[in-house]
Amino acid sequence: MNIKIQMVDLKSQHVRIKSEIDNAIHDVIESSVFIKGQEVASFENELANYLGVKHVIGCGNGTDAIQIALMALGLEKGDEVIVPAFTYPAAIEVILLLGLKPIMVDIDIQSYNLDVSKIESKITSRTKVIIPVHLFGQSAEMESIVHIAQKYNLFIIEDNAQSLGALYTFSNGDKKRTGTIGHIGTTSFFPSKNLGCMGDGGAIMTNDDELARKIRMIANHGQRELYVHEMIGVNSRLDSLQAAILRVKLKHLDSYENKRNEAAQYYDSYFANNEELMIPTRGAYSSHVFHQYTISLSKKVDRNKLRKYMLEKGIQTMIYYPTVACNQLAYSSENNNSLDFPMSELATQTVISLPIHTEMNETLLMEICTTLTEGLRAQGLS
Repeated sequence: MNIKIQMVDLKSQHVRIKSEIDNAIHDVIESSVFIKGQEVASFENELANYLGVKHVIGCGNGTDAIQIALMALGLEKGDEVIVPAFTYPAAIEVILLLGLKPIMVDIDIQSYNLDVSKIESKITSRTKVIIPVHLFGQSAEMESIVHIAQKYNLFIIEDNAQSLGALYTFSNGDKKRTGTIGHIGTTSFFPSKNLGCMGDGGAIMTNDDELARKIRMIANHGQRELYVHEMIGVNSRLDSLQAAILRVKLKHLDSYENKRNEAAQYYDSYFANNEELMIPTRGAYSSHVFHQYTISLSKKVDRNKLRKYMLEKGIQTMIYYPTVACNQLAYSSENNNSLDFPMSELATQTVISLPIHTEMNETLLMEICTTLTEGLRAQGLS
């Protein structure tokens, strides 16, 4: 089937910056420094400056970033980590791999982020960490999460893979980038991310000097210096080619996010009065960088039929995410029931994400909007 409109158009994005990327790759090849080296150090410093954080440590991917962050906290087997029930399960995966226990919490159906009113009831004497996942492009309600963490002496690891660049505003007017508010922030540079490389990559952020020291060692086989292994570590590195590509793209990140917001505003305007769907809610405390433009359909809409209709017209859509994490076979032994997470369950049944990327124009947006509307009409809906 011919897909005319993809969720993300990385090829067209690349064409715009091809000469910059080519030069960056050429310089790395000429240097023959493919692991660590100046490109990685420069990218880490530039991203740290952009985010306003003291330390950025590159690593192999976003999942590694969460694992390394957890390893740096000195947790014990059986310690509990709070995570949202509606999310991609990378965090849950590494929690279990490390012998820890994931404690799932329901979401706020408006933002799709952790429902802060549900967190305290899940805290026990074994709770050590909260992992808020900043989903779809905006921050979780971090001020409340910070207060809870301080009250119970918990660590915060922010999963910022979908919201790099989003700005959180505290009630006193202070502003911080997501990923820099908790003890540790993590992110992914998977190609489709707002800041994506041309392979796998990730990073860990912290303002804590001691945590930064441990994180660097863990990511490099537990070494402070070559052949001196002080702790159990892993092999997780951001390579020089990817760092060079990311250095180029970082310069364009603000303009990329502006383009995504322009597309989101077009969608908002078009669908504002459509009773069969709910457009994304913007939290008053957070900017939105629209990694995804996710709408919620009314229960009258047959989501599968709508997606099929749009695909037949050459327009791709996605469902992030079709299953509450506790219903996945890999995590079913954790004795969680999706009935305990009604808002997460509702989201899995109603969400649909529309194409959004940096190369969208009014022609593409109009085609997506009119096609979706036609698909609703085909079901006898407005």
